[in-house]
Amino acid sequence: MSVPEKNAAPRAMGWLLAAVLVVELMDLLDSTIVNVAGPSLERSLGTSPVGLQWVIGGYALTLGAGLVLGGRLGDRYGRRPVFLAGLAAFALASLLCAAAPGVGPLIAFRLVHGVAGAMMLPQGLGILRDNLAPRQLTKALAVFGPVLGLGGVLGPVLGGALVDWDLFGLGWRLVFLVNVPVGLAAWALAWRLVPRGSGTRTLRVDVVGAGLVAAASALLVLPLNEGQSSGWPLWTWLSLSAAAIGYAGFALWQRRTVRQGRTPLVTPSLFGKSAFTVGLVAVALFFGGLIGTQLVLTFFLQLGHGFTAGQAGLGNLPVALGTAVGGTISGGLLAAKLGRRVLQAGAVVQFAGIAWLWLSLADTSGFTIWQIVPGSAVAGIGAGIVIAAVFNTVLGAVADDEVGSASGVLSAVQSIGGSVGVAVFSTVFFAGALTGQVTESFRDALVVQAIVIALFLLISPLFPRRARPDEPTTPESAAPAARTTS
Repeated sequence: MSVPEKNAAPRAMGWLLAAVLVVELMDLLDSTIVNVAGPSLERSLGTSPVGLQWVIGGYALTLGAGLVLGGRLGDRYGRRPVFLAGLAAFALASLLCAAAPGVGPLIAFRLVHGVAGAMMLPQGLGILRDNLAPRQLTKALAVFGPVLGLGGVLGPVLGGALVDWDLFGLGWRLVFLVNVPVGLAAWALAWRLVPRGSGTRTLRVDVVGAGLVAAASALLVLPLNEGQSSGWPLWTWLSLSAAAIGYAGFALWQRRTVRQGRTPLVTPSLFGKSAFTVGLVAVALFFGGLIGTQLVLTFFLQLGHGFTAGQAGLGNLPVALGTAVGGTISGGLLAAKLGRRVLQAGAVVQFAGIAWLWLSLADTSGFTIWQIVPGSAVAGIGAGIVIAAVFNTVLGAVADDEVGSASGVLSAVQSIGGSVGVAVFSTVFFAGALTGQVTESFRDALVVQAIVIALFLLISPLFPRRARPDEPTTPESAAPAARTTS
């Protein structure tokens, strides 16, 4: 079955969309499904909280660091071969994760996992854009939000069910093994459906720029993961300083690349727009806080109150369903009309939910899951309001010819911010949880989340007043937003 360029038959369009959605769902599930398996994995491998942070956050780190490079590789060599190679590597890395004999190899395979995801994800949406007519593309993108939102709801639930099922005594390994048959089926579907197309062979890939981003990201996350257990020695602060220098060096290198007449990874003019730069900080804050809080909620339920992985997965449903409701309330139309005020309103609602949750945990002597449902749901609604609008609002600061590059940077910052969130919130939680103060540690993490939301609100007046008025949710901006719903 072939797909004629820019004019796919309805049935062909459906199958092509299905192939891309399966890949997007694999990434989404891999980002959320591991969270509920954490305590089981920790017991099985005897790893420390630091090792667990790397297993969960390492994937997001290499995914974020490689997304922009992955998109450029598709431009250079063609989307089909890079998509198929990334998908095959993703399935293989899943198998290796499932077979890992210890935490060291598992962390290494998770890093490879993220690299494979960074290669395949940008290609899927690019394939739709390249091969569907504008009206078909609009219909296809309308399906993305609900399907990926549902995947975000099911991720923790499925992960918990697989761990509790413990088929053949595999336990947490099933969380990774599930990707193998799904990945192989998606590869076969993509091999048949995705049209062949040539890349731009004259395009030079900025390997130096990609290396600078990867190195700076590693220097940022490494001390955040290791600092608490090491007592924050001098090297951790030097590493954080080097990370800042690395990101600044990347921006300077991109300017030099343009001056030399070569194609940069990121359009340098973006860094000269204060509203966009502030938007990057806001995206990192928001997604770091959101993902970090959801992770420690799972730890709180399992380590503090004896929930199984499956029960903890269900415990995440109020947040996930609240996020879906908030996203529906906000939506593209409301965001286009109100711009940054939608983001501010969502942050205020989220702050109220976090405060409600913190107060509800003042006494946990007779704890039940219903004690956290109202606050979790309200916080989720606020998060959904922000998610539905943040990417297009921040993109309102950039010109039309910068949208593609800006979207790629935002996606990368989202993933790296999530990795930092995992490190920071896990550090705060385990600082007290290891001494038995699980509830107090979770409440401390909620205080950190409240501070993060306050910082988000503090810089929000620097956002563009309006989202891009002439632009519907783009492929690049739709997928990351939906992907965070867990």
